[in-house]
Amino acid sequence: MVGSDLNELATAAKNLANHTLMLTGLGFGTSILEWIASIAAIYLLVLDRTNWKTNMLTSLLIPYIFFSLPSVIFGLFRGDVGKWIAFVAVVVQLFFPKHFREWFELPAALILLIVVAPGLIAGTFRDNWVGLVVCLLIGCYLLQEHIRASGGFRNAFTKAHGISNTLGIIALVVFPIWALAF
Repeated sequence: MVGSDLNELATAAKNLANHTLMLTGLGFGTSILEWIASIAAIYLLVLDRTNWKTNMLTSLLIPYIFFSLPSVIFGLFRGDVGKWIAFVAVVVQLFFPKHFREWFELPAALILLIVVAPGLIAGTFRDNWVGLVVCLLIGCYLLQEHIRASGGFRNAFTKAHGISNTLGIIALVVFPIWALAF
């Protein structure tokens, strides 16, 4: 029974690899993984701000999101929409500091980073191997810390929220590796 399950998992992994290679040949592989990694990073950031308190440096997700955010969304936040969101965040922080909870600080920092980042960093390093290396380093660090905090790789999947957290962090590592390789 276990052997047949493992065979089915191996077949599914082969199919996934074949479909991914086919999509990459069409130019979609990296962009799909970019979206998945960005969504996973945002998910982990929200999860940490709500109920998944850890000792990891989850503030590292802010530069990860900055470097991996798809160009469409990055351009939207870099324009007037992001400026208005940053303006509102600063006003709320200044005039209502007690209501500006701890879980608003990192998303506001991300918007401010996107809006005020110099063109060299926002344009050149972001669309370059430098941004991918930064993303890879952050992803590897978070994965290593998550596995260490869980008490091992197997336990990372068995704890509460273990599967979703571990798969999200693995997605943070897979995207830069894939983008650097292809």
